[in-house]
Amino acid sequence: MIAPEFSLYDTSKKLVKLSDFREKKNVLLLFFPLAFTSTCTAELCSVHDNIFTSSNDHTEVFGISVDSVYSLAAYKEKYNLSYTLLSDFNKVASKDYDVLYSFFLKMQLEGVSKRAAFVIDKSGIIQYSEVLENANDTPDFSLIENVIQFNR
Repeated sequence: MIAPEFSLYDTSKKLVKLSDFREKKNVLLLFFPLAFTSTCTAELCSVHDNIFTSSNDHTEVFGISVDSVYSLAAYKEKYNLSYTLLSDFNKVASKDYDVLYSFFLKMQLEGVSKRAAFVIDKSGIIQYSEVLENANDTPDFSLIENVIQFNR
């Protein structure tokens, strides 16, 4: 399946398009519910600290949430994340990738992204997808790493 195109702003307010990486790098998209929450922080710091250090030459990693660019900038700075965080404030990419909760948590928040992972190869084809219903679960990073290594 061809990955849906997106145009989202990063924490420096620069517009990032998925198509900018076509034929150049694989892309790992990590949708996450909300910045500054415990599971999201553990997941994103783990990605930064351990998982993709060997993949950075071949894979561009993006964390995507519906938080504003300002919240994401503070989050990225606080946890010293080395990869790009993108704001899907208008929920367009989350809808296109079909990763929106109808209602999130007991607070019944609408329009929050599910935790999900997509590996997109240099041709724009989704090689791996994992969408989690339970926000406390995290993607299977060993499988993701295998897919990335296979698609170098």
